[in-house]
Formats: sequence, C-alpha cells, structure tokens
Amino acid sequence: MIQSEDGTVLVTNDGATILSKMNVFHPAAKMLVGISNAQDVEAGDGTTSVVVICGSLLKEAEKLLNKGIHPSVISKAWGSAVVKSERLLEEIATPVTLSNKEMLIQAARTSLSSKVISQYADTFAPIAVDSVLKVLDTKDSNVVDLRNIRIVTRVGGTMDDTELVDGLVFGKGMHKSGGNPVVENARIGLIQFCLSAPKTDIDNQVVVSEYSQMDRILREERKYILKQCKAIKKSGCNVLLVQKSILRDAVNDLSLHFLSKLGISVVSGIEREDVEFICKSVGCKPIAHVDQMTPDMLGFATNVEEATIGGRGRVVKITGIRNPGKTCSILVRGSNQVVLEEADRSLHDALCVVRSLIKKRFMIAGGGAPEIAIAHGLMQWSQTLLGQESYCIRAYASALEVIPYTLAENAGLNPIAVVTELRRRHAQGESHVGINVRKGCITDIRDENVWQPLLITVSALTLATETVQMLLKIDDQVAVR
Repeated sequence: MIQSEDGTVLVTNDGATILSKMNVFHPAAKMLVGISNAQDVEAGDGTTSVVVICGSLLKEAEKLLNKGIHPSVISKAWGSAVVKSERLLEEIATPVTLSNKEMLIQAARTSLSSKVISQYADTFAPIAVDSVLKVLDTKDSNVVDLRNIRIVTRVGGTMDDTELVDGLVFGKGMHKSGGNPVVENARIGLIQFCLSAPKTDIDNQVVVSEYSQMDRILREERKYILKQCKAIKKSGCNVLLVQKSILRDAVNDLSLHFLSKLGISVVSGIEREDVEFICKSVGCKPIAHVDQMTPDMLGFATNVEEATIGGRGRVVKITGIRNPGKTCSILVRGSNQVVLEEADRSLHDALCVVRSLIKKRFMIAGGGAPEIAIAHGLMQWSQTLLGQESYCIRAYASALEVIPYTLAENAGLNPIAVVTELRRRHAQGESHVGINVRKGCITDIRDENVWQPLLITVSALTLATETVQMLLKIDDQVAVR
C-alpha cells in the first residue's frame, strides 16, 4: 500500500509501479528503477523479477570481486552467459501459433494469477487475448499497438461484469434528445470548436447601462449559437462528440437546449488525447470549424446507447460501426477506485503478455523451472571452461536460483529444500519441473498450465545483466557541485 503526500492511496504488487512511486536518491538504485521501467516497456510483465535478478547478480559480483577477479573479466564472462542462457531457454521453449487461443489464454491467466485480482483471472484472460487479436495488424502480424485498446474503468458492479466492447465506450453520460437512451443509425460528428458565446482574445469589460442593451447582447448570443446548431443539424449529424476546451465552455445550457430540440444527442468533455482513438474507431474526422460540418466528416454506427451502472454512474456505448478501425474498448467494473486502478494495471500486464507472445512466438513453463534449467545448463558449461571465466559462469548460475528461492519463500515452503530438490530433478533431465505453489510441492509445471512468454525471461536476463555490467565498470562515484 502506497500513500502519497496528498493522501491518495495505491494498492499494487506491480514492481514498476511501486518503484516509480518510490523516492530514490542513490544513483545505482535509480538504475534499478530504470531497468524495471525498461522491462515494463519491452515485455510489460516481469518487472519485479528483473530487479530481483539484478540484485542477486550484484551480490554474486561482490563475492567475485572479493576473490580478486577483475571487473572486466566478470563483465565479459556474464555477457557470454546471457547468450548461452537464451540458447538454453530456446531448447526447452514450446512454439505457439495464434490459432491456438487456449495457450494464449493460459499465458494471460498465469500473468494475472500473481495479482491482487487473481480470482477474476478466468474473466480477464479471454478478454485480454480477444482484444489483442482484434487490434493485430494484418500487414505486420508481429506488431501490436496497445494504444488501440482503450480501458475504461467505472465504479459499480463487480469485476465479473467487465466486458469487451467491439466499438467505443465513454465513461460518462450523454445529454439525450427527447429522453431516448438509444440512438439508432447514428451519424457521429466530433467537433473541436465551442458551442457557446464567443470571447475576445484579451481580457476586457463591457459596461451595460440599460436593459435594452443587455437584451440585445443576449439576443445576438442566442442567434450565434442557434446558427451553429442549425449548421450541425444540416450536416445530418445526430450524435455530437464535443472536445473539452480550456478557453471557454465547450457547450452551455443554451446550446444543449437547442441541440436537444433539433434531435441531437451530445457527449461533452472529450479529452484531446482521445481524439485520435475516436477517429480511428468510428471513422469520423475532427471538425475544427462549423463551416467544415459536412456529411463526409461524420462516422456511422447502428447503435449509440446510454447505460446506467450501479444505479448512479452512466456510460455511453457506440456499437455496430460501419467502417470500424483496428481498435476496441474494455469496460472494467469494480467496487471502488483503488480496486479499479489495480485491475487496470493487471489487465495491462495481461495484454503485454499476449503482445510478447505475438512478438516472439515461444512459451516456457513458469514456476521457477526456466531459471533452474539455465542454472543447471550453465553449471555444466562452466566445467568445460578454464580459469576465472569458469568461476564467473558458476556465480551467474547460482545468482539465477534467487527466482525459485523467492517463489518458494512466498509460497511458505522451505526454500533451501525446494531449490535443492529442483536441482536434483533437473540434473535427471526433467527440464520442465518447477514449484507448484497451489499444492506446495514440485511437479511438472506444464500439467498445471502455468506458462509465460519466452520474451519476458530473455528480456529480464538481458536488462539485469547489462545493468550489472555497467555498475561493474564504475570504480568511483564523484559528487559534483
């Protein structure tokens, strides 16, 4: 639980989130925060593992330095250890095809099982897989842009009510025309100009001395707004999305009244950063001036409806879009804001896991099995090497045992006994044996359907090793004014 100075509370077990919120002063510690963020960008998951591995490698490096081995020797040996580790992982990896949806769901479920919302993994995992496959670029099937998946959170209902919407969702209500919550055959326009009285460029005051002048100002104001509303109606638009404005009110009561009379429903307060996503989803174009309000600038959808959530909150769903882009929206429901924020982060991690599998289509068993398999392979390899390099490779191998050790510790098992047993089983050639947290014993992890993308482990090892290599090369810390 993280409490900031302004009193906001955050409950999470996402490594990158925790480290980004911490006030870190030591330069080496800042590098650890950096690799956690880099892992978040590259793979999206394994942000805690990368810091744990890096810490363990630094511990082993200290022992080697105390033995009198030069930092350059350690750095070079560990560079070749990473390359060897990747080869060892590829030997035990299982190839994945995008048609095998069940395997992708298993990987997403494994990612969610360590989160606060693990009991809802069966709801979230299929949603994560379906949404990534929907936005997958057909021209370049290795590229997934997660900005094309929009997560909208609303308080009300439970996590089981979370749904994937094939279209667009706004976490706010709309000003309806005629009180009808559903607009069929909607012509959707997105405007970036204000439907309110114009303002001058500089601050000034108008002194009105008599009522007739005041009436004239109000009359001109009404005429100005009505003219804009009629131009919108003339274009055929019946659902209007209005971008938020910082200069003056984007819409006011008068313009909403006129639009309602003309049969136009309004969703106001659209954020500037959402404009591109909306245009891509609905197939409309942003309109900067009322004169550009023409039918070809509008998007078309069969259904725009407003739904009430938990008796208070309202959301607007746009479905049945005529020319849909490669986008989708996920509406996440929950009991309070803290839970929703954690659900958002966990869902993002699950999306990243599916993206990692699309980038590098190999899976490996979880439960500490890959780390022990690498450690065993490196130990055998170190016996074929001579001199100091052999020592360094052996130290690298023992540093990787920190992952199964920590897993066993977190599961309430005896870590030393578990890691020793894992070593024995892997030496006998059982390369997929790992820690079964649910049963509290060692089993073949493939039977438990605990899978993780190869990319996550490879990325974590590479980033951790690069950071340690950089720290090893430092021989002094200089403070400057």
